[in-house]
Amino acid sequence: QVQLVESGGGLVQPGGSLRLSCTASGFSLDIYTIGWFRQAPGKEREGVSCQSPADLSTYNEASVTGRFTISRDNARNTVFLQMNSLKPEDTAVYYCAADRGSLTAHTMCTLSSPRYWGQGAQVTVSS
Repeated sequence: QVQLVESGGGLVQPGGSLRLSCTASGFSLDIYTIGWFRQAPGKEREGVSCQSPADLSTYNEASVTGRFTISRDNARNTVFLQMNSLKPEDTAVYYCAADRGSLTAHTMCTLSSPRYWGQGAQVTVSS
C-alpha cells in the first residue's frame, strides 16, 4: 500500500523553526519528484518547495526562499522540510507529495497535482 505519513507540525513563535518529516511506504522515494505544499484557511493550495530526484534540483516559492529547505534521506525513505525564521503568514496545513521522477521540481510545485499525498500537518506560527 502506497502511503506518505507526515510528522513534525505544531505551534511555534514568530522567528522560530520547525522541521517536517514525511516517510513513504510502498514505494521508494529516491526515483520520485517530491514536494511540500500548503493550504491556509480561505486560500488555495500552493507549492512551497519541490525537488527532482536525478540532480536534486530544487524549486522554492518566492516567499520561502532563504528560509525553507527541502531535503531527502533515501536510506530512510523520508523527505524533510526545514522551516526557519517562521512568520505568521506561514500558518497552514502542510502536505508532502510525490510524483513520477520525470517531473521537474518547478512543474510539480507550480502546475501539477501530484499523484501521492500525505495526510497533512498543521503548522501554526503565533505569539
